[in-house]
Amino acid sequence: MRHTPAIAIDSSTSSLVKPMPAKVASNTSRVSPWLTSLLYPLGHYIVLPFYFGKIEITGQEHLPKDGPVILAPTHRSRWDALMMPYSTGQRVTGRDLRFMVTADEVKGLQGWFIRHLGGFAVDIKHPAISSLRYGVELLLDKQMLVIFPEGGIFQDGEVHPIKPGLARLAIQAELSKPGLGVKIIPMSIRYRPRIPRWRSRVQVSISPPLSVADYATGGGKKEARLLTADLEMALKKIDDN
Repeated sequence: MRHTPAIAIDSSTSSLVKPMPAKVASNTSRVSPWLTSLLYPLGHYIVLPFYFGKIEITGQEHLPKDGPVILAPTHRSRWDALMMPYSTGQRVTGRDLRFMVTADEVKGLQGWFIRHLGGFAVDIKHPAISSLRYGVELLLDKQMLVIFPEGGIFQDGEVHPIKPGLARLAIQAELSKPGLGVKIIPMSIRYRPRIPRWRSRVQVSISPPLSVADYATGGGKKEARLLTADLEMALKKIDDN
């Protein structure tokens, strides 16, 4: 399952505050309890321990057990789609994860699985604030989202520039309901060797949260840029460690 980060919203938008529709009919994502109860334990207890030599996780105490959260991990492999539930999902926080994916992925049988495992699509070919409304609605519903902020999979060991859409989505949600308390959790996923193979080692590091309320002061692009810069700095710090 290939994932996408928050995308860039139309740069002509001077303010992030837009009226939110009651429902986004085009997005039918939901979490199927029977499917997650079947597939996630399979990955947790069989697939990942069988394939990898060692999986080390630090910082799980930083994961909120409630409230709106965006998990913002580095993206190093397709294995990340299983590492995220393994390190932050139901067996750790008691919470389901809602992955942001590209619109191209939610087609056919694969799309059915993605949607029923909580994945929701964003059309990166036509970036606009309307593309992210469903993500904002999930935050207003106090869900836990997974958004890979770098924009793709990078295996060179470096943190790449963060796309601005994640910060804009988070600030939009906070401004839509002052006091909502959106948190962004920077995360690092590293494989040894960098391209995972049989019996590779994995290090998942979880950083203290960034509070979006500290940035949701003016509703403009300046605040989103500042949050994006601080998220990138936090990712570089935890990834270096």
